Amino acid sequence: MADRIMKVNAYTTLDLLEGEAEGHGFTEEAYAVVNVTSPRQDPDHVSLRLELDNTELERLDPHADRVRLSPAEARELAADLEKHAGKVEAAED
Repeated sequence: MADRIMKVNAYTTLDLLEGEAEGHGFTEEAYAVVNVTSPRQDPDHVSLRLELDNTELERLDPHADRVRLSPAEARELAADLEKHAGKVEAAED
């Protein structure tokens, strides 16, 4: 991914995923990077960031999206991910 906004390295949570951006009247597909972090000193939130490879996008300007989660929200998201992962695994069996 050229010209990244997010720092991507060996500690990045997930990289080279299949990503998709949907807008009014268009959908673009590109490789994506997802990273979960918290501040190193005095952490007060969990940050979830997503960036699509801008070299593959035609309609979107280069950008990265971020949400700030409380510990409870991060746990709720993790539980929902676990639930849906189990559902997909069960369907594959």
